[in-house]
Amino acid sequence: AAGNAFCQAAQLHLQLQSKHDAATNLVDAGNAFKKADPQEAINCLIRAIEIYTDMGRFTIAAKHHISIAEIYETELVDIEKHYEQAADYYRGEESNSSANKCLLKVATYAAQLEQYQKALEIYEQVGTSAMDSPLLKYSAKEHFFRAALCHFCIDMLNAKLAVQKYEEMFPAFSDSRECKLVKKLLDAHEEQNIDAYTDAVKEFDAISRLDQWLTTMLLRIKKTIQGEDEDLR
Repeated sequence: AAGNAFCQAAQLHLQLQSKHDAATNLVDAGNAFKKADPQEAINCLIRAIEIYTDMGRFTIAAKHHISIAEIYETELVDIEKHYEQAADYYRGEESNSSANKCLLKVATYAAQLEQYQKALEIYEQVGTSAMDSPLLKYSAKEHFFRAALCHFCIDMLNAKLAVQKYEEMFPAFSDSRECKLVKKLLDAHEEQNIDAYTDAVKEFDAISRLDQWLTTMLLRIKKTIQGEDEDLR
């Protein structure tokens, strides 16, 4: 009922040419519908986004694209599109840090959907910009680590060359535990030694807990050692 009331209020504001109030009502309607009717919540937020972009309010539009992505998040449907759109709007407003956060979300979902090339390009792009920033330098190794694993899912030789490239670009990567792990995994893969692969992962996980994404990627790579001739691309 609350959602419908906000929609009706938005309609009246539009008739009165009061765009900002209409958009605010549509966002309120979206929030009211979120639990009971996610699709209706998305419809309201999309209408609000159209008004905000018309008004040139791209930062607010970006925020609501993220809200839509979060509603979709449980189903992995259309998420990438909305995070990408939010990233575009943030970049247009020079909010590079917010844009990169959205792009990293895109990379996370792209890799899960086996779009490895798309994911690794984002990780490389964000890693390269992070290594030039005194504040973000520390996070660059994580982005290059994830990019290397995406390469690995495509092709082992690709991953080997990528690691060399990251070490040249960002010498601090060489000393990181992440880089050492990828190298151990490459050796284990080359030798088709599943025990060495498993031990290297366990050793890393004992100090730095692996998140769900890393666990998924490492299992996919492990399957290629077990001689399962799946096309993991």
